[in-house]
Amino acid sequence: MDREIELRLVVRLKAGDPDAFEAIYEAYRPRLFGFLARLSRRRDVAEDLLEETWVRLVTRCATLSDDARLGPWLFTVARNLYFSWRRSRGVDEARTSELDPAWPAPERGDSPFEAAARRELERRVETALARLPLRDREVLLLVGVEGLTPSEAAEACGVPAVTLRARLHRAREKLAAEMDADRAVARARTG
Repeated sequence: MDREIELRLVVRLKAGDPDAFEAIYEAYRPRLFGFLARLSRRRDVAEDLLEETWVRLVTRCATLSDDARLGPWLFTVARNLYFSWRRSRGVDEARTSELDPAWPAPERGDSPFEAAARRELERRVETALARLPLRDREVLLLVGVEGLTPSEAAEACGVPAVTLRARLHRAREKLAAEMDADRAVARARTG
């Protein structure tokens, strides 16, 4: 989102403009849902936490500073709600159900082979990502999928930027190792 537009939306939201909320909702809803769905690996949990994220924005918008960055603020709220949900339910990551990946359809013009290859790669990435520890998955989702800068992701996670960059580096290495292991298993199956 363009920074000037974002600043105007914050001011309008604080003034109670429902159109400002609608614009923010449309801009961030898919990204927040994707983040929460991949973090929790449960569609129902992601939907509930997303709804609560919007409630928090509406009820706390008056406390936003006029120069608030909406992306980091919303992802911080969503992340904190997820960890609160996890603590309150005593959720063990190993017991959470898998979320069927809902990847976008291939772009027009893809051949059937290209579309199948794209879906297979997306499936492998999603599977490898799901096998990572939550801490690694979280940072990869914020930076790699949601497009936050490492500094914005650090703000969302409540850690110094240097710490997040180190986590991101390690998480990328672990994801690459998972992908390599998946490739080796696939090769062994095909002979």
